[in-house]
Amino acid sequence: MISSKRVRRESWVPVGVRSLEKNALEVVRSEDNRSVIAGPGAGKTELLAQRAAFLLQTGMAPAPRRILAISFKRDAAENLAARVRRRCHRSHAERFDSMTFDAFAKGLVDRFGQSLPAMWRPAAGYDLQFPNERAYREFLAGLKGIPSNVGTNGDVQAILPSTFERSLVLGSSLPADGWQAPTAGQWAAARFWDSSLHAGKRSHLSFPMLGRLAELILRVNPMARQALQLTYSHLFMDEFQDTTQVQYDLVRQIFLGVQSVITAVGDNKQQIMRWAMAMDDPFGVFERDFHAKRTPLYNNYRSSPDLVRIQHVLAQALDEQAVEPVSMAEENVDGESCEIWNFTTPGKEAHHLAHFVVDEIRRRNLSPRDFVLLVRQRADDYAEILAPAFDRVGLSLRNEAGKVGHLSLQELLSEEASQWIVNLLRLAMTERSGRYWSAGQETLAWLRGISSEDEVAQERLARELDMFALQLQKAHPGPPESEEVAEALVIEIADFLGGDRLMAVVPSYRQGDWLAKVLLSISIHLLLSSAGKAAWVEALDAYEGQHAVPLMTIHKSKGLEYNTVIFVGLDDGAWWNFSKDQIEATAGFFVAFTRAKQRVIFTYCRQRGAQDKIASLYQLLHDAGVGSRDID
Repeated sequence: MISSKRVRRESWVPVGVRSLEKNALEVVRSEDNRSVIAGPGAGKTELLAQRAAFLLQTGMAPAPRRILAISFKRDAAENLAARVRRRCHRSHAERFDSMTFDAFAKGLVDRFGQSLPAMWRPAAGYDLQFPNERAYREFLAGLKGIPSNVGTNGDVQAILPSTFERSLVLGSSLPADGWQAPTAGQWAAARFWDSSLHAGKRSHLSFPMLGRLAELILRVNPMARQALQLTYSHLFMDEFQDTTQVQYDLVRQIFLGVQSVITAVGDNKQQIMRWAMAMDDPFGVFERDFHAKRTPLYNNYRSSPDLVRIQHVLAQALDEQAVEPVSMAEENVDGESCEIWNFTTPGKEAHHLAHFVVDEIRRRNLSPRDFVLLVRQRADDYAEILAPAFDRVGLSLRNEAGKVGHLSLQELLSEEASQWIVNLLRLAMTERSGRYWSAGQETLAWLRGISSEDEVAQERLARELDMFALQLQKAHPGPPESEEVAEALVIEIADFLGGDRLMAVVPSYRQGDWLAKVLLSISIHLLLSSAGKAAWVEALDAYEGQHAVPLMTIHKSKGLEYNTVIFVGLDDGAWWNFSKDQIEATAGFFVAFTRAKQRVIFTYCRQRGAQDKIASLYQLLHDAGVGSRDID
């Protein structure tokens, strides 16, 4: 049992792990700003969880002050929060706020947006938009009436849609009184903002636009800025290599020049979001602005020694100063740990991969989830050929990039509502449900704001949870067999959790009808997962894909790990835009490789394309001693 009592700093030891490497322990105990360069498998999430435990348990983050942790993906934010809850007493973990950058910025706009100057003030209700290059092209083409003292229509039409958002709409902080002597580009950006904010009854804003508005709020509303500074004694920033200028400017506006301590963690060799406006060198900028000390981590707890050796060759292509990590994992693989397999046709490739995976599962006592098939893009096209081959050997291949209702399958499974609903179904419908009961009570207590110290309320909550589980079990003895039943079941559980409470704790659920779309997607996937299943446990296992081999893109694999990674499509066709940004493409290649614990297999199919454009990737593998063989 983890105690709520304060621990003396000199007496504190890591919680739940045997030890930390020297530099990690130094960061955990640090009292200054740090930028932590942590490579694949270095234990970034564990580092931040241990630092949270140290700060909360020793009083370095004294009550009532809190710790703010900002991640890029919702599942990463939730994983960190869950790990802190395992490492800390509830009274401590309740002072740890883990959220995404988007949720943080949106929360500020929702709370303080009406304090913005009129020209920047969104409507009380606004919709999220996700404009693409085509939308910007159409907007610029429709602009007329540029003032003569600003420029000409030709100047506006010369603006590249591909850079309009990055350089003009979001390129710098918003001027509180507008651009006083605008260039043609600034005039066009001002028109875009005005159209997004004021053209209709509701504003239409992207998440990066919300970030810019949030930063402006804190400039024109010093009290809001001071409230955040007083609330948070410490800030954690995860996956810092992908930080955008918008996000960094928001952090700098809040925390620059104050006593709050910042820990930024990431890997400059895994920057694969440059296309999404990631800064070129966020670590260097942060270290200069906040006088942060750079601290590298050296251990790799994920990958075998041979894979770590190959990873280092790839890492040096991205950072000549990269230090070779020390593998802390055991080698447990027969044959080559990395190899390129050459095929003549996609059909032969699919047949061989399916038989390889099923043989490895049987021979080495692995599960389907120990494998992943990664592709660079167009996962649907690959799944069309691969899935039937896996079916023929008795395995299910699950395309986690595929759409279910309004979300991709992988996005759906990371939704808080999806996780909470499945947990309650497992609690009600399966035997040995103790861990689901504990998680269910913890979720309900959090949603309803019930303190872990309030024993009376906790007992009442436990009885309510038991009664609901029995009611659910009686009303739904088997998985749903129709759309109506599936939808009604999901709504019943959501109502028990409390729709208003869901919207209170998950910012995205307050936006438009997003919660309704998520719940509909859950019901669709639940019905699909229940097809042919007589027992609830089988349906819920299918829902979570526990017995299926996942297929996903490189970008969606980040943060995950597998025994064996099979990268399908090492050819020019899949990497058609390799020459546009070789650094980011090579970083993506590095990310794909580093998901593996024991083995990496690359496949090349002659029918899909040549190897000329990506010759540098093949050269890196050759330099690392990776061999290839032809397979018919």
